Amino acid sequence: MNKIQGFRLGIYVFKDAEIIDYAAPYGVFSVARRLDPELEAFLIADAMRPVQTQAGFTVHPNYSFNDMPDMDAFLIPGGFGTRQELNNKRLHQYIRSLPENTLLTSVCTGSWIYGRMGLLDGIPATNRKEPDRLEASNMGKVPIDRLAEIAPACKISRARVVDSGRIITAGGIASGMEMGFHLLRRAGYDETFISDVARVMEYHEAYESYRNDIEYFNRQ
Repeated sequence: MNKIQGFRLGIYVFKDAEIIDYAAPYGVFSVARRLDPELEAFLIADAMRPVQTQAGFTVHPNYSFNDMPDMDAFLIPGGFGTRQELNNKRLHQYIRSLPENTLLTSVCTGSWIYGRMGLLDGIPATNRKEPDRLEASNMGKVPIDRLAEIAPACKISRARVVDSGRIITAGGIASGMEMGFHLLRRAGYDETFISDVARVMEYHEAYESYRNDIEYFNRQ
């Protein structure tokens, strides 16, 4: 695979987005930039105003939807706020407006959005498999089971990362780390580069543990 020069990752932030879901892939790109300064990650929101994510952690987006920044991948994190984003028609419209060569990616319950839009029909995708106490009770539902309910035509996978071509999903709150590394892979960086990023982050053992927990799917 040829390396994509200046690969840009746009991460969507919204009310009550899970911090680790968006901070982990951003952090991978931040460290990777030490080895290749042309890499870039940035935050996108509905509008150019502060966004209060999970636990009151507030961030300032770099771009709004109206700015239509160029990017090679768009990422939706999970979090409690995805329950509102499921029916955010402005978000859905923005996603549908992105160029076909823009990767559509998600971490944890972010894949619910693509499922609601029908984008996961006929392809595998994943979601968080470990429930919190409410989700494990008779009052809740495990997130990966909720994905199956939202997108009944999706082929539910329990892999850490599922690469279905344009759409890439990761399951688990901390799986944003693996999503970040895999996006470097999709950008054309070799395993030596990616392993070095993991080493600098002192994440090398975890990277080795998860690096093959990827399901690939080609619709054709």
